[in-house]
Amino acid sequence: MQSSNMINYDYSVAKCFAIATIVFGIVGMAIGVLIAFQMAYPELNYLAGEYSTFGRLRPLHTDAVIFGFILSGVWSTWYYIGQRVLKVSMAESPFLMFMGKLHFWLYIVGVAVVVVTLFMGITTSKEYAEFEWPIDIVIVLIWVIWGMGIFGLIGIRREKTLYISIWYFIATFLGVAMLYLFNNMAVPTYFVAGLGKWYHSVSMYAGTNDAMVQWWYGHNAVAFVFTVPIIAMVYYFLPKESGQPVFSYKLSLLSFWGLMFVYLWAGGHHLLYSTVPDWVQTMGSIFSVVLILPSWGSAINMLLTMKGEWGQLKSNPLIKFMILASTFYMFSTIEGPIQAIKSVNALAHFTDWIPGHVHDGTLGWVGFMIIASLLHMAPRMFKREIYSKKLLEAQFWIQTTGIVLYFSSMWIAGITQGMMWRAADQYGNLAYSFIDTVNVLHPYYTIRGVGGLLYLVGFFMFSYNFYKTMTASKAIEEEPQSASPMAA
Repeated sequence: MQSSNMINYDYSVAKCFAIATIVFGIVGMAIGVLIAFQMAYPELNYLAGEYSTFGRLRPLHTDAVIFGFILSGVWSTWYYIGQRVLKVSMAESPFLMFMGKLHFWLYIVGVAVVVVTLFMGITTSKEYAEFEWPIDIVIVLIWVIWGMGIFGLIGIRREKTLYISIWYFIATFLGVAMLYLFNNMAVPTYFVAGLGKWYHSVSMYAGTNDAMVQWWYGHNAVAFVFTVPIIAMVYYFLPKESGQPVFSYKLSLLSFWGLMFVYLWAGGHHLLYSTVPDWVQTMGSIFSVVLILPSWGSAINMLLTMKGEWGQLKSNPLIKFMILASTFYMFSTIEGPIQAIKSVNALAHFTDWIPGHVHDGTLGWVGFMIIASLLHMAPRMFKREIYSKKLLEAQFWIQTTGIVLYFSSMWIAGITQGMMWRAADQYGNLAYSFIDTVNVLHPYYTIRGVGGLLYLVGFFMFSYNFYKTMTASKAIEEEPQSASPMAA
């Protein structure tokens, strides 16, 4: 049998998903910038008739970022991390290599169909679950293929101990599988009642039950796509890039099980002050507050991994991205529970504070961690040093500025909205009309658009840096043991 220190890892599938990550990131973020400016300048809704309206583009933005950019990043890092942590190359199993490539190409076909149908306005109208039942079947098939790849690689591993990152990848697979299956249970109307198009369906659940299942899914889609696999990345890439061991392996396990148990029951906080039973709402609020413990356990573990080595923040921009990502994770996971407290939610619900919260996590935590992960992988996959350190430093500050502009403008806009909506005059009548709030928020929507644009500019810089690293930067003879080599 091949010695574990002589294994030639096969990164062909990881490379494919890395490129997909960049392409879908550009598309998803560009659409996001456009719809952000549409909020400030409504005439931008009519650039291409019905196909450029906010309602048509917004699902494309969310799905391109969540299921395009983020999932491609997750899969790229899995096909990299999985082999290295389990000490086995995919090339050793023709079956696993075939399944990996099938996973990628079937996924690309699925994405193409999603783009076409959403542009056409074919949607179930469920948040993060807009796809009609034929596409759902393809998605389930893609997910099963990935699961076969995960457990197949685990089955032929040389390293018997499963590192914590593998735990998180397994949880991602199992969690999303359960959530997606239950929330997307649907009845095809044409085949059951002879009504509508052949692809049309209605949810198997109705009314309040549908809302509860939807937000059990919706909130945990954030858990098992935005959070769990990104923690898998940071537990691998931060120690590898810094050369430091994880601060506490026991804390990583404690945080894992805490996150698995608590996160699943927090979705009810999306339905406060609704027809959902009060005990479900209260449970959602309580579990959201308790969620601070495992979330901060992971984040603190990441930060303490750099104990005594903070000087690397000056010398290594990838460490800078990872540490600020962990900081944004702490930031986002204290803000979410605060918004889930009933008295705060009474002010915050339906306001722009909510997308402010979502985006400081998505842009700061998820985006920065995926960017840093791909750039750590690049020298090891392509045997070339990172093309430009200066470009990476500039990208960091441009994107950080964009994030701060985005979430701060949305905080101010959201709290302003909430206060104006509930303000009353001396007679008990509402003090402001809805259009009054729209007029007041215009400058904040403009700032939000500018923040998103800065982040997109930074992402283009990252994409160029990655491309040049892949094709034109200086070749390296030996794989770096820790800090990634990069040109000045």
